[in-house]
Amino acid sequence: MGERQITLEVMRYRPETDTEPVFQTYAVPCQEEWVVLDALNYVKDNLDRSLSFRWSCHMAVCGSCAMVVNGTPMLSCKAFLRDLPDTIQVEPLRNFPIERDLVVVLDDFMEKLRSVKPYIVPKEAPATPDGTFRQSTKQLKMFKPFAMCINCLACYSVCPQYGLNEGFAGPAALALAHRYNADSRDVGRKAREDVVASNVGIWECTFVGACSEVCPKDVDPAAAIQQTKIASTVDYFTDLILPGRKVKGGPGKAAGGKA
Repeated sequence: MGERQITLEVMRYRPETDTEPVFQTYAVPCQEEWVVLDALNYVKDNLDRSLSFRWSCHMAVCGSCAMVVNGTPMLSCKAFLRDLPDTIQVEPLRNFPIERDLVVVLDDFMEKLRSVKPYIVPKEAPATPDGTFRQSTKQLKMFKPFAMCINCLACYSVCPQYGLNEGFAGPAALALAHRYNADSRDVGRKAREDVVASNVGIWECTFVGACSEVCPKDVDPAAAIQQTKIASTVDYFTDLILPGRKVKGGPGKAAGGKA
C-alpha cells in the first residue's frame, strides 16, 4: 500500500510573537502503521523545526506525549492514523497554561500531586526473618488497578471541575492517593486527609466520569474518588459515634474549612 497524504492542523503558540494560539496546517505523507506522534515527528524533521511538543518512550509508558487529537485527549503514540480521518487537528491538553505550541505548564499538577503524598508511608518493619511486608493476592487487588497511572494528565484535560476550580486536586492525584490508602503496607491515610477528604479533594468531584473514559491505562480515577468518598463517610459517622476518635474531613465538610 502506498503512502497516504493527511492534513495535520497543529495549534501553535510562540510567546515571543503570538498573542494567542493559532492553527498551522501541514501536509504529511504517512505510512499505514504510523501514529499521530510519527506525523508530528515528520513535521519536526522535515517541514518545521520550530514545532514544539513532548514525547519520550513511544510505547505508551511515559505519558509525556498526551495531547488533544480531534477533540479528545489521548496519547499521541497510541493514536493510529489508520483510525483517524484525513484531516487531523492536534491541540495541547486543555485546562493547563500553554508554554509553547503543544507543550503545557505542569507546575500546578506537580504541586497537587505532592500534596496528597503519593508514596507509601510505611509501617514499622514486620517481625519476619527478612523484614519485608508480604501481601496476599486479595491485598494486591485492592490497589493494583489504581497503580497503573502514568501521569499523562488526559484526565485533567477533560475534568470540568479542574477547569472551573483552580484549587481542585484533580483525578490523577486523588486516584494515586486512593492507591496508597488501599495498600496494606501504608499508614499514611491520616496524613493525606487534609487534602483528600476536603473541598479541594474528593468532595469537589461531581462524578462526571470523563476522566475514566479517556484514561489510556484504564485506571478509573472516578471509581477511586467514589471509593474514597465512601471511606471518608464511614470515618465521619464513626467519629460521631466514637467522638474520641478524631477524623479530619467528612462528607461536604472541608478539614478545618467551609461546609
